[in-house]
Formats: sequence, C-alpha cells, structure tokens
Amino acid sequence: MTLSITGVRSELGGVLKRTAASAQGVSAHINLGGQQANTLLHDGHAWKDFPRAMRSATQRALRAAHAADAPLFIHASFAFVRAVEGGPAIGQPLQACVDAILECETLVLQGPLPACVVRLGYLYGPESADLLAYRTAFRLGRPYWSGDKAALQHHLHQWDAASALLAAARARKAGKIWYATDGHALSFEHFMDAFAHRVGRSRPLHLPLRPRFLSRAVIAEEHMQQATLAMPARAPSPRVPGWRPRFASHDSGLDHVIEQWGEPSTA
Repeated sequence: MTLSITGVRSELGGVLKRTAASAQGVSAHINLGGQQANTLLHDGHAWKDFPRAMRSATQRALRAAHAADAPLFIHASFAFVRAVEGGPAIGQPLQACVDAILECETLVLQGPLPACVVRLGYLYGPESADLLAYRTAFRLGRPYWSGDKAALQHHLHQWDAASALLAAARARKAGKIWYATDGHALSFEHFMDAFAHRVGRSRPLHLPLRPRFLSRAVIAEEHMQQATLAMPARAPSPRVPGWRPRFASHDSGLDHVIEQWGEPSTA
C-alpha cells in the first residue's frame, strides 16, 4: 500500500495529494475528515452539523483503511482543543464540536489499526477560498469579527500541515498525539489585520464585540467562541517527529500567500 486519503477533495486534501506525489517511503491512510472547519476564516459556518459529520467521516475512514490493510492510520485533528482539554466546559454550541473531536481521537487510537493523531493549528494558505473571500471583503471596505485581541491562537500554513502529516506517516509511531503549529501564537485580530494590510486595507474595520446579536446574522456563534478562546502562548507539544514548519510565522506565511496569488504586497 502507498498513501490513501479520506477528504482528498478538500483544500487540504488537494495540497496533501500534490505534496505526497514527490514523497518517498510513505505508506499510510490519512484522514482529513472535518478539517474544513479547522480555520478561523469561515465565520463559523463550517461548524454546521459538525459533530455528526465528524463522527461519520472518521468511522468511514477507519473502514476504508481497514479494508485496504493500511499499515498506519493518521488522523488529522485540531490543536485548539488543547485550550479546553481537561478544563471547564466552554459552552454550547462549540463544546459539542470539541466533544466530537476528542471522541474521534479516542476512536482512532483505540481502533483496530496502528494509529496516531496530529493536531493541526488553524489552517490558512493560498488555496483557501475563505481567505480569498476576505481579500474581496477588505477591498470593499467591509468590517470583520476580530474577537478578543488578547486571546492568542496557533496557526498553520496548509503546505506545512501537509508536510507534518507526511512526517507523522514516516515516523511510524502508533498511539501518539502530535502537534503541528507554526509555533508563534497570535490573536485572530493580529493575524487578519496583517493580511488586510497586505491586500491594501491599512485600517481594517472591526465589527463591535458587544452586543453580539448585531453580528449573529452573518457570524456563527462557534466562531465568536473560537475567536475569544485563548490558547497557551507556548507552542503545543510534542511536535511531529522530524518536522519543522517552512512558514514559522504568520508574516512569512501570509507573504507566501500573496506571492502565490501573483499579487504585490502592500504591507
């Protein structure tokens, strides 16, 4: 067996497939089910029906991998759960999503195949349709929901996510939970303002944080919860063995996005 992917038609799936084409010595099944929600760029709407869809996708991926006699199952998960794991509940509706994420990790690690989990930071990259939508919105002068500027989060370029998943497959260490982030925590406001500057909006507008009902018509409650959910500033560990991010900060990552789009940066 070589590499097989559940979720290959997703944005990250396309990046992973392209990256894996030049990889050697990789034999595993990689599950990307649910990763379309692992970003702060979709205003929370990708969380709709997430718990059911996540459980279903994971069970389907395990069956496919088992039928193909995969030597290793790599499960892409979510680094942000580290902020709430073992702590107090964060409230609905995001808590239901966290519960599903943790349940699927357990299902994978206790399943019939040798498996490991890779918790990825919030994804972004040149393939992101949501980031392209933000570019249009900023150029039209539209405001966005920035969340709590004191709440730090961990991000990850899609290309680095793909390389981390392949590195986990090469490591062949079952039963582990690894992390892959760029290692530099910053708030969603900091991240998005930096992007806005690169696409010509020197002073991006922010939606008012209070009262929330003014923004709920366009922003899902899950996103409001995420954007105010602080993660520890130190990079989560243990990191995927033998892996380092190519884009080790949002600055280099966003510069790469603009470069890939073939646009001059205005930052």
